Amino acid sequence: MLTQESGKDVLMYHLTEESFDIEVLREKGAVVVMFYERWCPKCSMTKPIVEEMEKKYRGRIKFCEVEVAENPRLAAACGADIVPAFLFVKGGVVEASMKGTTGEKILEKRLKELL
Repeated sequence: MLTQESGKDVLMYHLTEESFDIEVLREKGAVVVMFYERWCPKCSMTKPIVEEMEKKYRGRIKFCEVEVAENPRLAAACGADIVPAFLFVKGGVVEASMKGTTGEKILEKRLKELL
């Protein structure tokens, strides 16, 4: 499901176990998936960075989010045992992953590698 937060020009696909296959694994282009928890302070610090990158790379990279509490089996299957965690997928293949808080420079480096 595509979500747009009120008052923000950010487009993030909010994924579930049911939509992950279609939105990520069957996608021909580049996709970034952020696994997070609502209660997680590190996730709250990282999310604005991801939102800025979404605006910058819109049309070239699809940005998605998965709330771990809502989708524990999906998180476990993707190795998201700590949050935030990221998957970098291209053409349905996981190219890289990253766990923990990240800064803008590191995230952007990963995004450029994905393209």
